[in-house]
Amino acid sequence: MREEVYITDYNCVTPLGFDLSSNWNALLEGKSGVALHKIIENQEPFYASMIDFEKLDEEFNKNFNNHNFTRLEKMFLLSLKPLVEKHSISEDTAFILSTTKGNISLLKNQKALPEGVFLSKMAQKIADFFGFKTKPIVVSNACVSGVMAIAVAKNMIQSGKYKDAFVIAGDEISEFVISGFNSFQAIGIEICKPYDKNRNGINIGEATAAVYITSELNQNEKFSFKVLGDSAINDANHISGPSRTGDGLFASIRNAMTEANVSAEKIDFISAHGTATIYNDEMEAIAFNRMELQNAPLNSMKGYYGHCLGASGLLESIISMESALNNMLIPSKNFKETGTSQPLNIIKENQSAEIKYILKTASGFGGCNAAIILEKC
Repeated sequence: MREEVYITDYNCVTPLGFDLSSNWNALLEGKSGVALHKIIENQEPFYASMIDFEKLDEEFNKNFNNHNFTRLEKMFLLSLKPLVEKHSISEDTAFILSTTKGNISLLKNQKALPEGVFLSKMAQKIADFFGFKTKPIVVSNACVSGVMAIAVAKNMIQSGKYKDAFVIAGDEISEFVISGFNSFQAIGIEICKPYDKNRNGINIGEATAAVYITSELNQNEKFSFKVLGDSAINDANHISGPSRTGDGLFASIRNAMTEANVSAEKIDFISAHGTATIYNDEMEAIAFNRMELQNAPLNSMKGYYGHCLGASGLLESIISMESALNNMLIPSKNFKETGTSQPLNIIKENQSAEIKYILKTASGFGGCNAAIILEKC
């Protein structure tokens, strides 16, 4: 019998707040971090969810004396610090960092590669600061990275390699990322509207998130969520476009539910990817219907946080668990009228609900898709 693995603690740093409670209260009030920002010179402002530079530095200086960190690293440290203070680090503790681009902004106006731009170097720097004893593990697989990081922790603990793990995920807004999405004509000219008939593209966001995962529960835990099943499938459809049939996402969900031994009618809530692009939202709707999940309450958090790349999957997993603890479903912000060919049960307002089984999904460039099943214990 495989060892059971639990998430027992988490935290996040976003434009809506520098801790979990601030974020949750903002979501209950329907607040969004998405606003107009001018990031690239000689370009018009566009909608994005961005952390205020001065507020970030102010919060960081309250908690740390060492200033030898990049902006993204500061975000990582702030999200992880409360967890490290509550849980011990041993020779059997894994440290997993999830990101898509890391310190990519360091490359601007540089003729040589700065050391901090390498993901392994950034991970080691953070690991050394907190005193981790094992070599950091980096998960960088486009926009499924955050969800996959949970799966990697689960599988490594179940293999016996580690007893527990600290998982962090994060990305920041940069000219590189904006230029890339602009080249795909994927950035929306309005606030994003996942699954809505009038959606026209994504809003980029930034955040960091952290979770503590363990195989050994103790009586002091305020809550625990069992990671029941996981799967990651690459349908190799296109370098940037999702499969029109949803094959990869469908297979990921099917595999995760099979491992979890949870049927479609037991899923109480779906935290979906929901980027507000025409093809992604349509693909998800097809995949969910193929799995007979069209009646499960579903939301996308992109209207609140934007698309936070490698942070999205972990951040949205955290918010879904907080929803379960508070028995409250958060609406999919800006959704008004269905814009997919297949029906979905989009959450339209705050509503009370008993949530035990959660399905979290993510999809990304290169045809990658991931899914995990969480159970509230």
